[in-house]
Amino acid sequence: MTARLEGYAAAVLGMVPDDDAPARAGELAAVEQLVSSHRSLRSALTDTAVPASSRRAILDDLLDDRVRSDVRRLAGFAAATVAAPDVIAALAWLSHRAHMVAEGQEIVPAVLGHQAARQRVGGFAAALCDELPAERLDDVEDDLFRFARTVETTPALRAALTDRDLPAQVRRGVVADLIVAKVQPPTARLVDYAVLAARPRDIVGTLFWLVDRVAEARGWKVALVAAARDVDPDERERLSSSLGRLTGWPVELQVVVDPALLAGVRVRIGDLQVDATARGRLDLLEEHMNAAGWEDRGFGGSMGGGPASGPGAGDAGGHARGQSGVESEGRD
Repeated sequence: MTARLEGYAAAVLGMVPDDDAPARAGELAAVEQLVSSHRSLRSALTDTAVPASSRRAILDDLLDDRVRSDVRRLAGFAAATVAAPDVIAALAWLSHRAHMVAEGQEIVPAVLGHQAARQRVGGFAAALCDELPAERLDDVEDDLFRFARTVETTPALRAALTDRDLPAQVRRGVVADLIVAKVQPPTARLVDYAVLAARPRDIVGTLFWLVDRVAEARGWKVALVAAARDVDPDERERLSSSLGRLTGWPVELQVVVDPALLAGVRVRIGDLQVDATARGRLDLLEEHMNAAGWEDRGFGGSMGGGPASGPGAGDAGGHARGQSGVESEGRD
């Protein structure tokens, strides 16, 4: 089953009270049986020529007012997410997973690759975002960004959450102690699932990736801006407008001040990164000079002319550094 459907199901199946779980599992089993037993419906949902959005619309219309809203959501999401030939299998998988939840069985997410693990967490985020109005999504986005920055900049916390040898329940407990009383409940659920289902070594990257997913759910892109000094409101507006023209989306800035950048800003939107900082230019210059085989021979030693560049002085100085690492300039 797709990782995205697994995450979506984990979110939806965890939203309903336990006493409703058996009825929900029964309705999902009935949906799977209905689709399997009706040839025309089965053909429509498994036809590769039918777009995913149309498959979802077929199930939405069919199940409207006949099953619980969460059952309808799950079935529609499955029809739109998996490949057409796999729709029946996806509905059967959902029915089985719902019965496991109803019986109180523990579900431990399998270890997945980097991208698949992110997609699983992304499916969970999609289910939460479906239930929230735009203003609450804004709060979730801000909470996620602040927590991601906290993890990124706190070595002890980052070490604990990226330690794959530390049991998931211990890592989840660390997060719960930090954020449960400080963030929106949907944010706490999303971070908890990220710690459980993402790859531990990728938890910081996954959290920042989720900031982008939540922003997109409300029709925005997020630009992570690192600046040498605080960016005033006028500069923020100009930068946001420029990035909006570049991406074709309205852009929200998340600004972090980092004096080590010296001057300028570094901007990242998804996979696009633009570094216009003085630190970035210095690092690029150093990389270029190292690649060209430049060697520091002290003041004047690498320049044409001057006392240190003559045949004797230059050769002696360079040889002395190569042998002992001690500057020999000025010796006869």
